[in-house]
Amino acid sequence: MRNKMMKLLLVAACTGLMLPAVSGAADDDLQQKIDKLSKEVDALKGQVKKDEDKSLGKWLTIGGEYRLRGDSLHGKTVPYSDAIGTMGTMVGRFLNDNTVADGTINPSALSYLMAGKTGALFTKDQFGIILNNYMPQAMFNFLTVGGNASQFNQVVGQYMATYGSVDAALAAKGLTAQQNGILNTLTNQGVMNAVMTKLGGGNLAAGQAAFQAMIGQLATQLGTTPTKAALLANTALLQSFLGAGSPNLQQVQAYKPKNETLFTNKFSLDLHAKATQDVTVNARLSMYKSTGSENDSQVAGNFFADRVGVFDGTLSHVPSSSLLNVDRAYATWSNIADQPAWISVGRRPSTDGAPTNLKLNNERPGNGGTPAMLIDYAFDGFAIGYAPDIEALPGAYAKLCGGRGFDSGFKTPTNSVKDSDFFGVTIVPIDSDPLRVWFLWDRAFNLFDFPVMNNTVFGNTAPAANLGDIDWYGAGAMSTIKKVGPGNLNFFADFAMSKTHPGGNVSQNAGFQGLLTGQFFAQEAPSDKTGYSVWAGMRYDLPSKTKLGFEYNHGSKNWITFTPAADDLWTSKNGTRGNVYEGYIIQELNLKPISSYLSKAFFKVGYQYYDFEYTGSNNWVGAPVKISDIKPTDLMLLAPLKEAHDVYATFEVHF
Repeated sequence: MRNKMMKLLLVAACTGLMLPAVSGAADDDLQQKIDKLSKEVDALKGQVKKDEDKSLGKWLTIGGEYRLRGDSLHGKTVPYSDAIGTMGTMVGRFLNDNTVADGTINPSALSYLMAGKTGALFTKDQFGIILNNYMPQAMFNFLTVGGNASQFNQVVGQYMATYGSVDAALAAKGLTAQQNGILNTLTNQGVMNAVMTKLGGGNLAAGQAAFQAMIGQLATQLGTTPTKAALLANTALLQSFLGAGSPNLQQVQAYKPKNETLFTNKFSLDLHAKATQDVTVNARLSMYKSTGSENDSQVAGNFFADRVGVFDGTLSHVPSSSLLNVDRAYATWSNIADQPAWISVGRRPSTDGAPTNLKLNNERPGNGGTPAMLIDYAFDGFAIGYAPDIEALPGAYAKLCGGRGFDSGFKTPTNSVKDSDFFGVTIVPIDSDPLRVWFLWDRAFNLFDFPVMNNTVFGNTAPAANLGDIDWYGAGAMSTIKKVGPGNLNFFADFAMSKTHPGGNVSQNAGFQGLLTGQFFAQEAPSDKTGYSVWAGMRYDLPSKTKLGFEYNHGSKNWITFTPAADDLWTSKNGTRGNVYEGYIIQELNLKPISSYLSKAFFKVGYQYYDFEYTGSNNWVGAPVKISDIKPTDLMLLAPLKEAHDVYATFEVHF
């Protein structure tokens, strides 16, 4: 019994001694399984992360806008004379005068026809034929053909019969400022010398002597001085060619242009791609068209230079077609050398800049945007920026920008036009929620006379001359004050100045007009011109998602900006020489955003009133003329609007 008990105790003891060993082995095995499982989980996590990094949502962001807009446009012109129509009449008479009896066209008329060129209103050669052939011969005929019964004598006789004296005739029929300019241009272009040469039978001195004798005889006949007689002769000459009642002049009475029901569709697709670390690519594809149209004919007119047709910088910003165009496409390299610096190249985000975000109901543009007072134009170029971390200047940054507005192509014996380039500096010392301040300087080099456009009111156009340079200076600020009554108040003020530097060229296509100098066929000596503009506005945001806005613009006589892509149908209000008043109401729908936290849908109703004080808003070709000073005989390429109205309503979706 005792031995049996001892055996049992011995077995128990041995078993007890073995248990830790068994337990330890099990723990080691379990730990190995856990480690293996952990490695598999880590590998799975790595694979999931790789898959997530490759997923579209991780590197590509898609957004955009859709807008349906309806406008009712009404305007009012003042009487003027159509320059193109008048030149057309002259050309017609020139061709008729140079047609031989059998109906064939003689060599001089044929040369005029052959001198035409696609891409020009009138070519240099055509103007040469008019100035060197038609005008001298026509003026010579006016002075001499018919002897005592010449047209010149008939006109002078009519003046005296109607007004009774030379002084009364000069007071009633005196030349306008433009007609005096035309007379000077004809003199400077050698037309008057050509007339004198014809009077002298091929000898200039003999012709001048003959003309002086004619003036002396006229002075004796009318009992006046030779000076007044010469003035009367010039008056009769110019008034017969380009005065009221002239068979050449195509006068246009005041009328009220209107498009009472214009509907447009606009769609934009925004793409933001993270290509590599610190390198992104942004693109915007846009379509903008009038309903029932596949061109710009519904909105283009002969009123403003930025709305006679669609060209490179206004494509997708002025209604044209349903094609989805590349409005923006640029790459940005940020955090260069671990510094807050960036370089961006491509088709720039240079449209819809601050403070247009208030009226467009967009978020504030980032440091890639351009203040809209001076630049609202889609162009290709670059930006180099730096954003220092300064506690007292939150969000501060500065950048250098440049780009090309027109590439002239290969230089050839027939193409001396230079490229048109832009360069600018933007400084934003503060860019925060309550306050944004900006300063801007831009310069345009070698500005062209006409951009490349097809099927415009001028036909096909293209740059034919570089007119000079323009400097722009701008400063502005926008701010938000919260809890002003029941809502938040957003407001801004912007000031800008332009200064032109005309070169020695003028646009013969535009009748010898230069950079803010001259009128049609009345060339002016080049001189720098300074203009200024102010733009102020506010928007009051209510808790009901109702937003009430008002904006005011004023531009001086010689103000010129570069904003043809602005979201205004008549003309860019920032380039208006006069005043523009605009009020609008935005009502957002109280709906939960899905595609992004910025998604929204809203209605907008607004009204724009343009009060034009000078001609040439948004046009740097030709000198401005005060609207109230325009004479019915003044030759103009564009119809002078005195006022314009636009009542509009939209339904918009941002996604």
